Amino acid sequence: MTHPLLEQVRRHAMAHADQNGVASTPIGGLTAICTTVPGELQYAISRPLLALVLQGNKRVTSGKHTFDFGAGDSLVIAADVPTVSQITTADASSPYCSLVLDLDPVIIEGLLAESQAAAATINVRPIRVEATEHEVADAALRLMRLLDRPQALPILRDSLIREMHYWLLMGKHGAEIRNLGVGSSHVHRIAKAVALIRADFAESIPLDRLAATAGMSVSSFHQHFRTVTSLSPLQFQKQLRLIEARRMMLSEGTLAKTAAFAVGYESINQFSREYRRFFGMPPGKDIKVALGRLQAS
Repeated sequence: MTHPLLEQVRRHAMAHADQNGVASTPIGGLTAICTTVPGELQYAISRPLLALVLQGNKRVTSGKHTFDFGAGDSLVIAADVPTVSQITTADASSPYCSLVLDLDPVIIEGLLAESQAAAATINVRPIRVEATEHEVADAALRLMRLLDRPQALPILRDSLIREMHYWLLMGKHGAEIRNLGVGSSHVHRIAKAVALIRADFAESIPLDRLAATAGMSVSSFHQHFRTVTSLSPLQFQKQLRLIEARRMMLSEGTLAKTAAFAVGYESINQFSREYRRFFGMPPGKDIKVALGRLQAS
């Protein structure tokens, strides 16, 4: 089922991937990933997305739940939740390859209206792994093939992305992503506040402003924010700051003090304490270890 798609993804990644094996595409929100070595732990507050794994294996942990999956599986993350992920199986002859698509709430909302699909489901898990469905893989293959037809890309791209969303909505992942398209759902409303935090994570944002953005009272907002993301708004913002600071130090060589102030910390001591609590090591040691692993690979 996925062999032609695997070849398309590998070919694109070989031509366009960065040093981490990540290759953007001319299609917004679509990314090809191919890497020949197991990776280090990746910390993120993930956006809603679909990942089609075509080769290799990966592990994703969120809270108390761990998901191990591989070729032929699809991972859906249907809310902004903290994750720790790691590619666990990859080598030169069989690299880890996946295709990642950002989920679009606007597309989902339109499909729900047109298809008269079931209403939002309460208390569904934001992360789910299932065997990739044929219709999803087929639409993904036709989407990737458009990269070889640049004249057709702007004409057919949107309809194929919409088709992928449709098959996801109608398939095994439907309950998880349905809430993204229901304007009155808590997931949809919390997502508006999350967007504000992501945009201004280095600034102090009053809780009442976030609640107003979500159209909720402060007490209701705080409760539903934790239910959807597993974090309080303050914890969510703090993790965003720490993850961005680590990225700056690891990818750009930024000094810890500079990174701390850039992401909104006023005290380097507080930054170091919270960094160690979150990543398990103080900033200097963590970056040294991570760079050592990268150089060894």
